[in-house]
Amino acid sequence: MSQLVPLASGQMLYRFRNRKRWCEFLDFLRQLRRRHAGKLCVICDNFSPHKKAEVTAWCERNNVELVFTPSNASWLNWIECEFAALRYFTLNGSDSPSHTAQEKTIGGYIRWHNKQALPKTNFAIGSKIRKPNYLPKAA
Repeated sequence: MSQLVPLASGQMLYRFRNRKRWCEFLDFLRQLRRRHAGKLCVICDNFSPHKKAEVTAWCERNNVELVFTPSNASWLNWIECEFAALRYFTLNGSDSPSHTAQEKTIGGYIRWHNKQALPKTNFAIGSKIRKPNYLPKAA
């Protein structure tokens, strides 16, 4: 499943796919491009299909910027908070009889979430991660 949280609306967009290769990711980006005008900034982890040459070339041609979170810093990506809630409300303690049933449950949660969604604001107010001279301590 590929997902994105547009900060301007707080809503989640999603697509279920059987595989997570670069071609499925590129298809997802094309769907986003059709839905949204102007420059798109998509926050990604460092999964190799996100960095495939065909994906990056398409992004350059179509005014899409891929922004990669640093390795081992998934907490910087707002979608991780959304994944935690989604997992808690739809997957924990569930015993779905099939992938289709599980997808239906997840889709229902996301539709419910989107009805309540508010724009994302005030990310990490007062946090040291917002200071340009902040460097995490290496272990």
